[in-house]
Amino acid sequence: MSGGAKLDRRRLLQRGAAVAGAALLGGCEELSRRPFVKRILDSAEVLTRTAQRAVLPRKALAREYSEADISKEFKANGSTNSNDPAYLALAAGGFADWRLKVGGLVEQPLELSLADLKEMPSRTQITRHDCVEGWSCIGKWTGVPLKHVLDRAQLKPPARYIVFYCADDLGETGSEAGKYYESIGFEDACHPQTILAYDMNGQPLPVPHGAPLRLRVERQLGYKMAKYVMRIEAVEEIRTIRGGRGGFWEDLGYEWYAGI
Repeated sequence: MSGGAKLDRRRLLQRGAAVAGAALLGGCEELSRRPFVKRILDSAEVLTRTAQRAVLPRKALAREYSEADISKEFKANGSTNSNDPAYLALAAGGFADWRLKVGGLVEQPLELSLADLKEMPSRTQITRHDCVEGWSCIGKWTGVPLKHVLDRAQLKPPARYIVFYCADDLGETGSEAGKYYESIGFEDACHPQTILAYDMNGQPLPVPHGAPLRLRVERQLGYKMAKYVMRIEAVEEIRTIRGGRGGFWEDLGYEWYAGI
């Protein structure tokens, strides 16, 4: 079997696991909370992560495409807006007053405007977005590599995960507890293609795609790529955050590691 065939088979297995997780959420959410089911899901996630680490070098890049490959229409995954009053006020002002807060286990907490981020070294990449629902689109993203932001904040030694807190309320609770959040490990946070994107296809990031800032983690599925990012925290553990599984959908049964 060729290397390409092996990767295609691995992607198929990973997508199948993710879709199975989605089906579980749709019909049997309570089942996913049972201890023995959680153990099965967690074991499958570890196998997925271990397999990818074994097949791909730590800094292996996701495939990048040409301008000609960019999708004419790029479907917006997840929520397409936020009903949070504070976010709506920022959007009405063109995000001039928006600030990205960076804290947690850092030596130097930060508050960065869009202008601040755009003054930092940038990266542009044309990549394929793979959704857990089975569709894919190719888009061009420009932003600051997350590593540059973390280096400026100076992570403390215990930091192992980076958590992203967002403005969109998928839980429809009207409180912080229902807002989208996501997390990635230190290795993925420092990957050269992991960027905080502020431009899409050569234009400022539109609201349906997460304005003013969204995460791009190109070697993972789309639900990992948090939109409407407002705050970043470096933490030692994710088990004590909300549902304890590291993300909005993960707390409902999705895999924390969604590598492709």
